[in-house]
Amino acid sequence: MKEKRLYTIITFSHTTEAMAFEKRCMAESIPGRLIPLPVKISAGCGLAWRMAQEEYVIYSDKITGFEGIYTLEM
Repeated sequence: MKEKRLYTIITFSHTTEAMAFEKRCMAESIPGRLIPLPVKISAGCGLAWRMAQEEYVIYSDKITGFEGIYTLEM
């Protein structure tokens, strides 16, 4: 069985915000990827950005334009 890790989950109010965030992250080489919103989280949009918690610590100053931030073991 695969060992679970801690991830930072970034949520958005609208799908267009999630898509713009993904585009910006790709342009700025911020690691992570869009995923379907985990069922444990309630947010306005069905998409979320997932990145390893240790990567979030490194890039947190560049991350803006989101609805909420959560830490989940996945």
